[in-house]
Amino acid sequence: MFNFLRPSGPAGARVERMDAREAVAKAAAGEVVLIDVRDISELRASGKAKGALHVPLMALKMKADPASPDCLPELKAAQAAGKAVALYCASGARSQGAGQMMLQLGYAPVYNVGGLYDWHAAGGALVPA
Repeated sequence: MFNFLRPSGPAGARVERMDAREAVAKAAAGEVVLIDVRDISELRASGKAKGALHVPLMALKMKADPASPDCLPELKAAQAAGKAVALYCASGARSQGAGQMMLQLGYAPVYNVGGLYDWHAAGGALVPA
């Protein structure tokens, strides 16, 4: 009944919280794939983190599933290489759920950065949508 509470994906894997300062540094070094899971209206209103892929939460499964013909090449390569994925949204709630989905699709490690404000407050650059 409460399967949604159980960890899924690679054994023992879970979505960890990543400090935004660390995310900014790791993204700049190419050590993580940064994903913005907000919807397009949010993106247009505030821009996005520099270097982030925009994959709205509603399209994430289709765009991140390596078995899908619509899987983004950057995500397929990241999953094959075991590269870390870091997600953010407006507050951190959607990115936590998105992280669970990424674990189910076989990505690991997966991190939740929180919200776009956290990214920007930590010195992360924003770019217009």
